[in-house]
Amino acid sequence: MDTAEIIILFLNFIFLIPTLASITRFDQWWIRGFDFPRIQISVCIIITLILCFIVYDFSKTWHYVATVLLFLSLIYQCVKIFPYTILAKKQVIKYKGKEDNATISILVSNVLTPNKHPEKLVALVKKRQPDILLTLETDKRWENVLEEIEDDYKYTIKVPLDNLYGMHLYSKLELIDADVHYLVQEDIPSIHGYVKLRNGTKLKIHCLHPMPPSPTESYTSTNRDAEILMLGRDLSPEDRKVLVFGDLNDVAWSRTTKLFQQMSGLMDPRIGRGFFNTFHTGYRLFRWPLDHVFHSKDFTLIEIAREKSIGSDHFPMYIKLNYDPRAAAVQEELELEREDELWAHEKIEEAHPLEKSIRIPKKIR
Repeated sequence: MDTAEIIILFLNFIFLIPTLASITRFDQWWIRGFDFPRIQISVCIIITLILCFIVYDFSKTWHYVATVLLFLSLIYQCVKIFPYTILAKKQVIKYKGKEDNATISILVSNVLTPNKHPEKLVALVKKRQPDILLTLETDKRWENVLEEIEDDYKYTIKVPLDNLYGMHLYSKLELIDADVHYLVQEDIPSIHGYVKLRNGTKLKIHCLHPMPPSPTESYTSTNRDAEILMLGRDLSPEDRKVLVFGDLNDVAWSRTTKLFQQMSGLMDPRIGRGFFNTFHTGYRLFRWPLDHVFHSKDFTLIEIAREKSIGSDHFPMYIKLNYDPRAAAVQEELELEREDELWAHEKIEEAHPLEKSIRIPKKIR
C-alpha cells in the first residue's frame, strides 16, 4: 500500500463517520452535529470518490469495498437533502390569485444579541412591512431599539432576556390569547396563541427557539428535540389554520424536524424550492437552514425569501402565505410510522418537560 492509497483510505474512513453517526439514535452533541453539514459532507464525499478512481487501480478487494461504502454514504446524504433541491416535487402549492385579506406575511430574525447594527433590521422591517415580526436573541437593548416600529405593530409580546434566548413578537394583526410558555427549560421561552387575519379568520401560531446541542450549551439534543416534538405531538394532521416559526436550532432534513412534520401534518414550503440556508452569514461554504416556517395544509405560498444580512450570524427569513381551505384537499403531508412516534414520545419523557402539553384555549373569543 503506497502513501497515496493510505491517504485516500483515511479519507474514505473519515467521510463514512458522519453517515454512520447519523443512522444511530444517540443524542450527544458531536453525533447530532453531523445532521447539519450534509451538503458539505456530500461535496467532500464526491471529491473523495473522484480521488478513489484516480488512485485505486482496483486490483485489491478493499479498493472496491472502500469505494462502494463511500458511494452508499453519498446516496444516504443525498437522499436526506434532495427534497430541498429544485429537482424535487414542491410540497406547497404556489398561490397565483390576487392578494386579499386572507394573506399573512412573517419575518423571522435571529438578531444575535451583541449585533451592533440594529438599524439594519429596522430598515428591513420598514421595507418588507411583514404582518408579523419574530425576533430571537433580543434583550432589553433590542427592545428599546424596536420601539421605533411599534406605531405600526400595535400587538406585541416581549420577553427580553440576556441569555441569548430573548424573544419578541410584533404584529399588525390582532393577537388573541397569546402567551409565553416555558416548555422544557425555565429560561427558554416560546410563544403560543392566535392571530386574526384581516378577513376575520383566526390562526393558531407557535414561536420556538430551543437550545441547540453544542459543547457550550447542551451536551445532548434531548431538550431541543423534546421541545420540537412536544409541539408536533400536540398538533395533528387534522389541525387546520396553524403556523409554526422560529429558529429551531435544527436543520430541515434532520430526523427530529422530519418527525415533527410527520406528527403535526405541517408543510414545509422550502421542499422543492431550495435550501434557504440562514446560518452562518460569516461562512459562505458552511451554511445550513436553521430558521423555519411551517404551516398547515390550508395555506398556499405567495413568496419565500432569505433576506440580506442584518449584521447577525443568521439571515432573516421572510414568507408570505395565503389562507385557502381548498388547498388542504390537494396538498399531502408526510406519513408517520409507529416506531418513529414511539421514539418521539421517549425523547419527550427523557427531557422531563416543565409543561406536560402546550395548552392554549380551544375556543377563542
